[in-house]
Formats: sequence, C-alpha cells, structure tokens
Amino acid sequence: MTATTSATGSQLTGRGGIRREVVAALAVTTTVGYGVLYYAFSALLEPMRTDLHISTTAATGALTVASLTSAVLAIPVGRWLDRRGGHGLMTVGSILAAASVLAWSHVHTTAHLYVVFVAIGIASAMVLYPPAFAVIVATSAPHRRTTALLGITLVAGFASSIFIPLTGQLIHAYGWRQTLTILACVVAVATIPLHALALRHTAPTTAPQRAHHFRPAPGRVLHDPGFWLLAGAFVLHSAALAVIGVHLVTYLIRLGHQPTTAATLTGLLGLLSVTGRVTVTVLRRWLPMTAISAVIIALQGIALGLLPAAGRSVAGAAGCLIAFGLGFGVASLAKPAILLDRYGDHGYATIAGILGTPTSIAAATAPLAAAGLATALGYTPLILTAAAACVLAAIALAATRRIPTPAST
Repeated sequence: MTATTSATGSQLTGRGGIRREVVAALAVTTTVGYGVLYYAFSALLEPMRTDLHISTTAATGALTVASLTSAVLAIPVGRWLDRRGGHGLMTVGSILAAASVLAWSHVHTTAHLYVVFVAIGIASAMVLYPPAFAVIVATSAPHRRTTALLGITLVAGFASSIFIPLTGQLIHAYGWRQTLTILACVVAVATIPLHALALRHTAPTTAPQRAHHFRPAPGRVLHDPGFWLLAGAFVLHSAALAVIGVHLVTYLIRLGHQPTTAATLTGLLGLLSVTGRVTVTVLRRWLPMTAISAVIIALQGIALGLLPAAGRSVAGAAGCLIAFGLGFGVASLAKPAILLDRYGDHGYATIAGILGTPTSIAAATAPLAAAGLATALGYTPLILTAAAACVLAAIALAATRRIPTPAST
C-alpha cells in the first residue's frame, strides 16, 4: 500500500487528527447540495413540465445534462483540488449553485432549462461529495478519514428524506417557481458562509522534498490493471443503482403492489443506505474495504435476482430490498477508501476524478438505456440485468486484491 500523508500538523487542529468544524460544515453543505441540486427535481418535475408544456422525457433530460456536465469536469476539478484545495472552489461553487437555482425559477423554454442545468452541473462538480471528500483527505489523519467520511455521508444520506417532502410542501404552498427561489436562498445562506469560513487553510500540502518522487496521478492509475478492474466494477454498480433508483417503483407496481406500497418499499433504500454505511465502517476495523464492498455488492446482486420470484408479496419484496438497500450507499464510502488504500493520498482528487468520470456517465445514461430495454424485453429482464451487473462488479472488485499495488515512483 502506498503510504503518503498530505495532511500536516498545522491542518490537524482538532483532537485525534480531524478538523471537526470542517466535517460539520461539509455534512451540512453536501446535504443541502444534494437535496436542492438533485433530489428536489423529482418533486418539481411534474409542475414544471406542465407549466413549460414539455414532455417528461424532455424535462428529465435536463438532469441528465447536469450529470454529464459534472462528469466531464471531474478530472479538471480533481486537479484543482490537488493543487489548491477546496476553499475557493467550493465557495465559488456555492455561489454558482444558488444563482443557478434562482435562474431555474425563471426558465420558460426547454433550451433555457438545459442551459441552466449545464450551470447546475458545473456547480454540482464543485460542491458535492468529490470535492468534499478531497478536503477531508487533505485535512484528516489517515486513521480518522473513514470516520470523517462516515460523518458526512450519514448526514447527507438524509438529503432525499428532507428535501423531497420539503419541496413538495413548498410547491403546494407557493408554486414551483417561488419554491425554487426559496431553495436558492437556502443554498446561499447554508453553504456560502460555511464554505467561505470553515474551509480556510484546507489545501493539501506534500513535503517539497518528497513531492518530486511521485509519478503524476494519471500515469500511476492508467498503467495499473487493478484500476481498470475498479473502474469496471464501479461503472457496473453505478449503472445498476441508477436503474433501480429510477425504475423500481414501476417494477413493483407491475408485480402487483399498490403505488403507495411500491413507493414505501422503495423508500427503504434511502434509510438502509445509512445503516449500510455504518456497517461498512464497523467492518472496516477488521477487513479490507475491497473485500467488504465485494461481498455487499454480491449480496445486492443476489437480492435483485430473487426479486422477480419473491417480490410479489410485500414480505418477499421487503426482504429483497432490505438486502439490496444495505449496499445502496456503500460506494460513496468504498471508492475513497479503496483509492487511498491502493494509491495513497498524493494526487487523490485527480485519481478520484478519473474514476468518477465513467461512473458518473454510467449513472446518468443507464436509466435511459434501461427504459429502452424494458420497452423491448420487459421489466423482469431489466431487473435481472441489473442483478448481473452487481455480481460482475463484485467479481471485479474481488479480483483487484490479486493485482499488486503499483509503485509510487
């Protein structure tokens, strides 16, 4: 394992090598960021689509545009974070996020909507998990990073539970345009000051006498066969999670469940993702993250594979979704931990960006491809395909343990 530490004594101001004010600030800002920039869309979709007189496909295409924009920016943002840290980037990103959401409230055409969502995609690349995790890597001692990441993801795991119903209530009271104005104010008030004040002095620092010994991050990972297995695993897993997130309610209804029951069962995934993250963090004390992730993702594949047969009853569907849901939030913790274990923290944000680009593209495009598959073959083959993707991802992750860690020089 590559063992470098970019965090310095001047940065580790909290007890035990962790800056608690940074963790707390990022827990709040990522929760607000995901809640407004991503999850609120589902509540806003129908009233916005109706008012703009556009199809559901055209409206949801805007969110795909935002996701693809973020994916394209993952590597350049990672390089910036490795060189300069997250203070300025995330502060500017918060300002752009608030301005973009405000602009969203004034759209009147599909073209205008898509332009706004390009801006939202840029802002998302600057304020969500990837830059937040890079700041944690730069400011936390290695033995405390998993705890810090868990703290952020546990809080942000409730973003959908907070912002989807909140957005729905605001729409009912004020309409969708005024709701977006309110949400823009929430972003501005909750994230700009925290990023501007709490993230000062969080740039990564590597001792000058050691920095020149490291190969550039792209060279280290792109020549490593293990990286390509990791990339393949997380691309498959991200695609499967995106497909299930979009199509699960429809499939459960087709299995014979009432819409309210299907929505309730699907809601288990968000709650169980928090449980899964805690479980992974506890197991991390005794087992490698790669092994833990492979087992959990394999369990997800098995659960999905059983859903067509067992899912016609509420108990059977709940059992499958409980098993699947335990791994729903694992990737957010597993990816940084596995990358740090394999490559160390030198150039971490750039390496995470290289991995994040294909996984984000897969997550953005898979639901649309899945809709075509469901139309052509039906929903059961779609669910079984997602199950197979999880199993293949688990096999790829397990295989990386047999490939030696590349040298740093």
